[in-house]
Amino acid sequence: MGCRRSNGVGILDFSAGNLNAIDDVEPAAEKRGAPRYTSLIRAAKLVCGQGEFVCVIRDVSAKGVSLRTFHGLPTDASVALELQNGEIHELSMVRSRDFDASYTFVEPVEVDRLVQENWNYPKRQLRLNLMMPVTVSTLTQRSNAFVTNISQQGARLDCDNVFAIDQPVRLENDYLSETRCKVRWRRDARYGLAFQNFLSLREFALLAARVQCPLLLHG
Repeated sequence: MGCRRSNGVGILDFSAGNLNAIDDVEPAAEKRGAPRYTSLIRAAKLVCGQGEFVCVIRDVSAKGVSLRTFHGLPTDASVALELQNGEIHELSMVRSRDFDASYTFVEPVEVDRLVQENWNYPKRQLRLNLMMPVTVSTLTQRSNAFVTNISQQGARLDCDNVFAIDQPVRLENDYLSETRCKVRWRRDARYGLAFQNFLSLREFALLAARVQCPLLLHG
């Protein structure tokens, strides 16, 4: 696998996290077939057989989308774009260069709906479904566990040991330097953790690549 312009009015959405790592965002692409929104900077994820990877939507129309990643592009032939509201759109690659790629939508989309993301639910963080083993430490114990879902601000943890709500814990593994967290919720052996220091969008993206497909870091 490898992964309308509206009278010149740009739409910027930095709610997904730190986009400072996107350095030279280019002006809007020239008109191609369908009207385009320009300067649509919004985090989303590419989903494919290789995993789930952070990307930034830069330009979109009813026919296609232009994206940038923080590492090599996924090479899987079958790839989809998932928005923060959970909507999924299948993609077909048109061209790529370095960390930039243009895709067409397999099925046409309603641009206004995609840009506004038509939130049926409260806006949520961009989350990746990935699994990685971690060591969980407290003042009195050290346990093996698995992170099964992660965002820039926290993670879902599966662990047989019992932790209290608001208890401070530390996570660490080969991919993640020591990360201080607090337990925010618990359901049986599953816990929701909030990071003391949030990940930047770039850190989040590179972590996902290291865990799921490290070859993309050399793309």
